Amino acid sequence: MTPSDGAAGRGAPRPRGAGPRGPYETAEISLTFDDNRLASLVFGQYDQNVAHIERRLEVTATALGNHLVVKGPPDAAELARRVFEKLYDRARAGGPLTTGDVDGAIQEATVQGNLFPSAEIPAETGNGSGGNGQHFEQIATRRRGAVRARNAAQDAYIRALRTNELVFAEGPAGTGKTWLAVGHAVSLLEQGHAERLILSRPAVEAGERLGFLPGDMREKVDPYLRPIYDALYDFMEARHVDRGLQTGIIEIAPLAFMRGRTLTNAVVLLDEAQNTTSMQMKMFLTRLGENSRMIVTGDPSQIDLPPGQKSGLVEAVSVLDGVEGIGRVTFKDVDVVRHDLVRRIVTAYERASHGESEADRNPNPRRRPLA
Repeated sequence: MTPSDGAAGRGAPRPRGAGPRGPYETAEISLTFDDNRLASLVFGQYDQNVAHIERRLEVTATALGNHLVVKGPPDAAELARRVFEKLYDRARAGGPLTTGDVDGAIQEATVQGNLFPSAEIPAETGNGSGGNGQHFEQIATRRRGAVRARNAAQDAYIRALRTNELVFAEGPAGTGKTWLAVGHAVSLLEQGHAERLILSRPAVEAGERLGFLPGDMREKVDPYLRPIYDALYDFMEARHVDRGLQTGIIEIAPLAFMRGRTLTNAVVLLDEAQNTTSMQMKMFLTRLGENSRMIVTGDPSQIDLPPGQKSGLVEAVSVLDGVEGIGRVTFKDVDVVRHDLVRRIVTAYERASHGESEADRNPNPRRRPLA
């Protein structure tokens, strides 16, 4: 059951007093959820989700049983209310509630608030979709269920994957470029929209020489393709992955093995595309056959090609800009969803590369560094 109006989740903000810097408006919102077990999932172990929302939205929240009181500036308190209600709807639907999912709910609620800034934001329905229809897109597979975008960039990425035959996704590590691409490919395979899944990466070593690798072709290239395997096992049962690899429904191959082929009725993913040469990228893109889709992902800031060699990804997105049927999504450091520390690391390197002297080492003033 969803929280009802008034004390059960739709309380109206009201002024509470003044602070040390003079009068200002605060709000107090009370929520009571019908199911204690689901409420405990929303709040997280030892109320870790509550604490995370407090830090992100700069509010204070007190949880007791199935009851929650949020205090803070009216806009922030209202945003927190929508976040907690989204998380409750997701818990009721059986979805996961990790810290990343909490961040996703914050992003989605923020986008909705920007689209509908007035106090009268349409109420949400029982399945977690709001009456306004403005919600982040999701990918659904049999093993993992529905996976919803966690920020506006991921939402744009999923939309681009659904509407374009070729999609370029650029951005730093941890933004979900490869993971979502594999999930989308698996969903198309399971729905019968594609007959094969072809996953590839250029076999370029990341700054070190591995030397001779023993074994057959698959054993030699497996170290380079391990991230794709990891994503596959996330979205498919292990036995289905193994069977697909044996029957050829799923093919994982180095980029060099694509020459001379025409890939029809397939979803083709090229990962780590920043390490392709211009000739390799042109060769790969021209493999596209009838009723096929291509996804090209990479991070232009992590090019491992020899000095002076131009990245095929950087060239392709420039040459193909504006071509009909091609989508492009660019992720930024703020779109990192892997871990909040990863986002800060990426931001620090990005600032350093642009000559900025001071990185954001402690972006949250409420958290003091350890002594």
